[in-house]
Amino acid sequence: MADETELGRRLAELAESAKGRAVPIAAYRVRARGNQRLRRRRTALATVVASLAAALVAGGLALAGSARVPEPAAVTPVPTPSPFVRPSPAPGEEYASELGYVYGAVAEGDTVRVTVQQLRGVIQGTASPTGVVHTLTLPRATLVEARRLSGGRPADLQLGQLIGRLADGPRWMFRIDYDSEGRVESLREAG
Repeated sequence: MADETELGRRLAELAESAKGRAVPIAAYRVRARGNQRLRRRRTALATVVASLAAALVAGGLALAGSARVPEPAAVTPVPTPSPFVRPSPAPGEEYASELGYVYGAVAEGDTVRVTVQQLRGVIQGTASPTGVVHTLTLPRATLVEARRLSGGRPADLQLGQLIGRLADGPRWMFRIDYDSEGRVESLREAG
């Protein structure tokens, strides 16, 4: 009997000690999910910190690299100079002439804007282009000495009267007379 009492007492002690150690299954799962969330949060935080550190390092390197290379100075674009140079009269002459096709005439109020394709001298009835094309804005009353444009008879016309005929492409060849100040004095039909 004493053994039975001893056995009962030991079983009671064992049951008492097991009570403190036994964890219900639901509590175990809750604790496991909490630990899992904590690990995920720590991993995400470590990833964010690593990304931020990498971005700061890359930005610092970019700034350090750009500090060494001087930026180009702000330059105002300069328009390319036109290859056209107004002819000037030789000493003792009143006018200097330019040979060219005159076309693309457009009326602009009291003026006429024309395009001039510069030509080299006429050789055996043909002229060769120089590659220089420029525009002139002339008064409507600019004198034009014409022959073919006036029906085959020499005539003095005004540029304003020829706008329609000079509106097309390069067809009419003229000598353009410039005075010593670079102003156009007249156009003379050539060729």
